[in-house]
Amino acid sequence: MATPSKRKLLLLLFALGFIIAFIQVGLLTIAFHKLGLSPTAGYTLLITSLAGSLINLPLFRLRSERDESLPPPPTLFPLTQGILSPHHTLIAINVGGCLIPVAFSLYLLIYTEVTLLESLIAALFVSVISYGFSRPIHGIGIGMPILVAPLAAALIALAINPESAPPLAYISGTMGVLIGADILRLKNIQQMGPPFAAIGGAGTFDGVFLTGIVAVLLA
Repeated sequence: MATPSKRKLLLLLFALGFIIAFIQVGLLTIAFHKLGLSPTAGYTLLITSLAGSLINLPLFRLRSERDESLPPPPTLFPLTQGILSPHHTLIAINVGGCLIPVAFSLYLLIYTEVTLLESLIAALFVSVISYGFSRPIHGIGIGMPILVAPLAAALIALAINPESAPPLAYISGTMGVLIGADILRLKNIQQMGPPFAAIGGAGTFDGVFLTGIVAVLLA
């Protein structure tokens, strides 16, 4: 879960630099190959995810429990001030950071040798780890060391199904972060009381897409 802030722009710039470095050494191509994707399909997924990270679809509102004595968290959406309420948090879902990774995980589940049971078990473990290592950060949202989830996803995938470890690592890594560091942290977001928060937000690559790619490379 992440709230809009200047940190989002920094994360996006970091992600772009990270992607360029990956392309230069061919690591993304290796990751796509492990997932059974052609370079064209892989880069299409990458570009679509990056573009989708700029789109948030509103879902529902939560009553804010924020201490009114604290300064309100910042927002990067001044044009939505008439829509956002100081007493509620608008919960949205990020297209690039949530919907696309979930859809691709379903694709991998259908078209690879990974079973639903394996995916559920692996995602459960990564969710618990993501929840344990994630922390609410005032003015930013939920933060977590970026390598924790991919390392956990890769090791768990190798332990459960070594032959199909790459797709299982991607599924468990992305779903684990979304569940453990986003959905299960909604109560923390409610207590911080930002005007807006997006599941899978703060850029695509900070906790979801990057987790999936790194997990695949490690598996």
